[in-house]
Amino acid sequence: MNFPNSTALLQKAEEASLYEKLVSQIRKDFGLANIYIDLPEGILPKALVGLLREKIYYLIMERFSEYLNLLYVVDIPEREFRKIQVTDVVEVAEQVVFLLLNREMQKVWLKQKYSG
Repeated sequence: MNFPNSTALLQKAEEASLYEKLVSQIRKDFGLANIYIDLPEGILPKALVGLLREKIYYLIMERFSEYLNLLYVVDIPEREFRKIQVTDVVEVAEQVVFLLLNREMQKVWLKQKYSG
């Protein structure tokens, strides 16, 4: 489960028929963090990344405590979070989206592997 970027991760999710479960897991974790996110059924991978990037950017800029809570709920490892290259907020948001997708993909993949 080592992906170079969000595009490769989402492509693998589609190939493994895990994309819909990934979107569902993202919805679930945002809900657990009490953060509204509108991810329509059948959202395309590129649109998903864009929507997540916008939402993370907004949370960093306007609702930082909710952003931190989301990171906690999703369970992004601190060691990964520390690797983020701080340039500007847009870049940080993009890197956080990748970390979020990566962690959510791990959850979905593990559930699939050990569910039966």
